[in-house]
Amino acid sequence: MAKDLALFGRTLNIHLISYPKKWDFLYSQVSSSQRIMPLIRLQKFLSNAGICSRRQGEEYILNGRVQVNGKTITTLGTKTDPLKDQVFLDLKPVKIISDKIYMALNKPKGYITSCSQPGQNIVLDLINIKQRVYPVGRLDKDSTGLLLLTNDGRLHHKLSHPSFDHEKEYLVTVKNPISDSAIQRIANGMIIMGTKTRPAKIKRISAKRFSITLKEGRNRQIRRMIRKVGNSVNQLKRIRIANIKLGTLEQGTWRFLTEIEKNNLL
Repeated sequence: MAKDLALFGRTLNIHLISYPKKWDFLYSQVSSSQRIMPLIRLQKFLSNAGICSRRQGEEYILNGRVQVNGKTITTLGTKTDPLKDQVFLDLKPVKIISDKIYMALNKPKGYITSCSQPGQNIVLDLINIKQRVYPVGRLDKDSTGLLLLTNDGRLHHKLSHPSFDHEKEYLVTVKNPISDSAIQRIANGMIIMGTKTRPAKIKRISAKRFSITLKEGRNRQIRRMIRKVGNSVNQLKRIRIANIKLGTLEQGTWRFLTEIEKNNLL
């Protein structure tokens, strides 16, 4: 019976994927060693395991820190079988985790958005849980506000890639009063780092303060745009990512996302 079901699962694997509810029972009778799992890129495997982002995973691979079945892999694009292959990072075993964690942190000024930065305060210093998580996107050292952390590589990719159009909203305080024409230039998009920024939503709050909503996140983007219109940033605070709001979360503290927040993101 088990062998027949295994053969059935292999033959109709695409149908099991396309119609999961219809085949839930039969598929559940096939052991994990008998199921066919799609091969995935090694950097995606590391990300899904909560070790790092896909980009960081690529660096680990290129630096010769990843082994599969005893062989060091240095070629990007190498694929692995999550059920059969033994994957190691720095000679330590890597496993796909089943419990996903999603957190919101109010980052204080002076902390670096990184998992490791010798001699510097990093955002992970503020997280007091045993499970390993890593930040989604970045806030520079001098910026404050909402930062998401997770061990779910899918969410990291979804929120980091501009093609998904997730909004990020910031409160900006500048050194000198900013003109309406300067705000309009920023809102329309401008050339920084060789390419034009996407249009932004801006709401003036006062002569030196406004909110800006972006659908991209280039390195120090807001600071570069403000500098280009002849001004400078005094304070930069992120207050929203997609449907997640900073709210009254105190600086330096964190909370788990609610079920509604997670469902809307995923």
